[in-house]
Amino acid sequence: MARTARIFELLVVLRARRAPVTASELARELGVSPRSIYRDIETLRAIGAPVDGEAGVGYLLKQGFFLPEFAFSIDELDALALGLGWVQQRADPVLARCSESALAKILAVRANGPPPNEGPPAIVPAASVSERLDPPQAAVLREAIRRQRKVRIQYADAFASPSERIVWPIVIVYFDDVRVLAAWCELRSAFRHFRVDRLEVQETLDERYPGRRQSIMTRWQQQDRDWRTLLTVSDAAQSYPSASSVTSAAMSKES
Repeated sequence: MARTARIFELLVVLRARRAPVTASELARELGVSPRSIYRDIETLRAIGAPVDGEAGVGYLLKQGFFLPEFAFSIDELDALALGLGWVQQRADPVLARCSESALAKILAVRANGPPPNEGPPAIVPAASVSERLDPPQAAVLREAIRRQRKVRIQYADAFASPSERIVWPIVIVYFDDVRVLAAWCELRSAFRHFRVDRLEVQETLDERYPGRRQSIMTRWQQQDRDWRTLLTVSDAAQSYPSASSVTSAAMSKES
């Protein structure tokens, strides 16, 4: 994490605490050394942040600093709780943990609405037995997407036929029951869609794929305007048909 981003994150963490927190605790939460926390605390104080405390005792950010208060309505809080709860139940472990901490931070710094310990939310998500958790490789794919790195994968299609591919991952599409990776496939020289539960990430390459990811996503969206029906298209096909050309027979096939 870049130091500027880390200092902002430190502010958010301190703002969410109501009691002093030690440098060791902050270091564990931010994944840095206590020495880095001490330096960051001094930087915050130098720019005017009212941070009380000292080494060995703990630090506390006084109320009223420049961090903006969130003014969510009760319905907005319900929407956030529902969405983050969905992620917590269905996403990979990294996203699940982040959804929990994100909701805690939102509730800690909001200006309006009932206190967070007043009672349970009015609505909660519930994953049906048919809905599966993300496989662990989803986190690896997300990181490759952010870094715009090529990935070597082993993939099994709907007929369990294995193949090795080098792909340019651009986005993971979340359906209720499956997660699908949209990527440029070097083997097919075309956009392809891969069910995440059927692939194995063998290696994230050091090589970046060319161009900007946004431009590549635009090309994908223009080519596959009805991409939400991509689960009806078999990856075994030699050429990728448009959704309008998929027959009713193909509708029963998985990607």
